[in-house]
Amino acid sequence: MLAIAAGVGGAGALGAVGLGTLDREPDAQATEMDDDESRQLAERFAPVYYFDTYEKWFPADPRPYEREADGDQVVDGFAAFNDYTEAFREAGGPPNPTVFYRVVGYEDSPLAAVQYWWYAAFDQFSVNFHWHDWELTQVFVDRETGEPQLFIGSAHSRKVPNNEFLDPETRAVPRVLPELGSHSGGLSVNDISDRFTRDPVEQTIADVTNNALEGVAGEVPAAYGLPRDEGFRLPMVVPELGGEPIYEHERLPAVDREALIDESLTVRSFDELSEPPSDLPARETGLVFAFDEDDAEAQVDVAYELVPSAELEHITAFTGPQLSFEFRIPEFAEDAVSGHITTTKVPWTQPRYENPAADISDPAHRQVLADRYDAIGEPAPVNQLVAAVRQVDPDDDAPEDEGVATTEPPAESAHSERVEVTDDGGPDVAGVDGEIAVTAAADAVKLEVDADGTDADLERLAVEDDFGGRLYESPMDGPDAVYVHRGGAYTTEVQDAEGAFGAFRVNPDRSDGDGGGPVRIETPRTGKASLAGFVSKIGEETAVSVEGVADVSLDEVGDTVEVGGENATAATGAAGGTPETDGEEATATETDDDIISERTGRQTGGVTGLLRALKAVLSAADRAAERAEAGERSNADQALETEKL
Repeated sequence: MLAIAAGVGGAGALGAVGLGTLDREPDAQATEMDDDESRQLAERFAPVYYFDTYEKWFPADPRPYEREADGDQVVDGFAAFNDYTEAFREAGGPPNPTVFYRVVGYEDSPLAAVQYWWYAAFDQFSVNFHWHDWELTQVFVDRETGEPQLFIGSAHSRKVPNNEFLDPETRAVPRVLPELGSHSGGLSVNDISDRFTRDPVEQTIADVTNNALEGVAGEVPAAYGLPRDEGFRLPMVVPELGGEPIYEHERLPAVDREALIDESLTVRSFDELSEPPSDLPARETGLVFAFDEDDAEAQVDVAYELVPSAELEHITAFTGPQLSFEFRIPEFAEDAVSGHITTTKVPWTQPRYENPAADISDPAHRQVLADRYDAIGEPAPVNQLVAAVRQVDPDDDAPEDEGVATTEPPAESAHSERVEVTDDGGPDVAGVDGEIAVTAAADAVKLEVDADGTDADLERLAVEDDFGGRLYESPMDGPDAVYVHRGGAYTTEVQDAEGAFGAFRVNPDRSDGDGGGPVRIETPRTGKASLAGFVSKIGEETAVSVEGVADVSLDEVGDTVEVGGENATAATGAAGGTPETDGEEATATETDDDIISERTGRQTGGVTGLLRALKAVLSAADRAAERAEAGERSNADQALETEKL
């Protein structure tokens, strides 16, 4: 099952999932190196940090905010946020600028890893806010040659690939572009020092060497990237605590609205979050942090201290109460972000703290290091799953509420689907031909298909819009659901194990949805009853559309004419036969735009004739559906064999 919350990062627009990575070969034991060599390597590769001009929380020492709780040393969230804000205001700049390092060497190997951890007192992002924040940059280096092997900037989420660069230049140090508010580490290794470039531009290399995604939107490196630097509209939200904005809480007297990210980048409602404003300020470089000013191409604003992370390992927890959104959000969105609004864990209990190689997210990079060093285990065979994500919006060329098109992805939406994974060695694609169509949460309606409502063994589900084409296609195993745009007109198609199809018409913004509630297909049967019912529904929609541009309605059009003094069916086949005239002529009636044929008793052209034909089709389809439901398959066929109109 592939599940995504689209638009919250670079992987929301174009992503890759590695399946089977838990089965990789083990790495050799990593142990801390002696103090002198550790310090030498830490100073040699100390990163330069280029922060966003709107950033509020910078690398700091958390120890001033320690408290004792039940005999343990913890860092209190209220103390950290409040006291950091107060110290920043008094100093006129970031207080206690500090980066913590840890250096380990692998047993019987020249390979070492230098870790740079930095602490922020708070985290405020689009769907990610919490007390405390820890971010990590890693350098893998050959101790014998002094050559750096791999840079890693950890991503916003462990569920998407890190930003990684294999074989940087010998004298290079990592340049890190922390993401505004969330602080994830974008890398910069090319000649454009304060920008992230996923692809080679302006005659320079890309900032990541992550394996490219083939077959989806060209070849794009599968890395988290730096969304704001890549043109994504990512507004920030204001966390709430105790029913009020966090800056109004009584335990945060130093924190006011100015202590949070600027209002020009902030939204205060779910509608604005799901459909971000188009005028959000772009990313610009603000403060530059460095340990050694000679490593920075730009002017250094703040020189930070390097401190061994071992000096923090007595801290057992970083505490703070659960925060929440200040506005209601859909249940799916709350589930998707629940892990991102809780207090961060201590770094020294994480697997990558003991074994830095556990954080290598690109299998190709792990394979290269495994070829060079026996200490690094081979990557597991990986089935790579890739997809591009597109947003569903109303189609300007479609009638109102009758069609959609796909554009760039939204800030927040939900999608999940089952995906078939092959063994042919290449990447598998999710969605429809590698594209996943998602809908902004404010416009989304949940379309549910209850597989338990039929005796058929359903195996596939597809959803297609009249204008936007096929938007969803997935294997089916039990009940399924997909979020669709309320402004579309959809054909929902199911297929059973015997190859029989069923089709159902869904118009969320007409009558199927109930105030934004889910649309549910409770009996998704396959076969003639389903298809006949679908034809009937399409006929009804067409008739309504015709009525909208005509002066006559379907109810005003008779479906019979006088034949020999008795009523006879106007459209042959509607009742399974042909009206007998016995040589008598049908009585013709005239309308403003049509004349009824005296031979057949039907209109020969114009709107009224079309409505009469539609009425005959609807009648035939309804009778066919009834007969198919009753098990009269041959009579159902006969009812659908209407005379050519």
